Amino acid sequence: MSRKATRKLTLAGVLVAVAVVGSLFSVPILGAKCSPVQHMVNVVAGVLLGPGYAVGMAFAASVLRNLLGLGSVLAFPGSMIGALLCAVAYRVCPKLPAAYAGEVFGTGVLGALASYPLAALLMNNQTAALFTFVPSFLVSTAVGGLVSVVVLSALKRTPSFRQLEGTLR
Repeated sequence: MSRKATRKLTLAGVLVAVAVVGSLFSVPILGAKCSPVQHMVNVVAGVLLGPGYAVGMAFAASVLRNLLGLGSVLAFPGSMIGALLCAVAYRVCPKLPAAYAGEVFGTGVLGALASYPLAALLMNNQTAALFTFVPSFLVSTAVGGLVSVVVLSALKRTPSFRQLEGTLR
């Protein structure tokens, strides 16, 4: 395994751990349970690791959160689509606002819409409708996006960011 691959895998593992532990933290906002850490981690992974690792990290975190009883099956489409769009948006336009927008749209809209069939079929939720999850997913991902703005803006001012971004991409 190359040194670059080892670094990427190590950072992805750390981000999975942060996402799983961070899922213990939630804040009620406008009637939604807001768990922003997964979304912050998605943006960091999307910016520093790229699409493949970001989606893999989101999947691994979702699996662990479900196994530990800290999440639901709805974590899969939301986190994975958000991480993918975040990373692709950053790759196309290497500016942090593009990554934030990709995460918010990917999780808050597309991930929420993709959650409907899972809720209806796997969770037997008869009251779910196509747009049921959009408001709560949007609130959670917007707060997580704001947290990632703070984290990455601070990190971007350091030589470590340029080193990580250059080494890992």
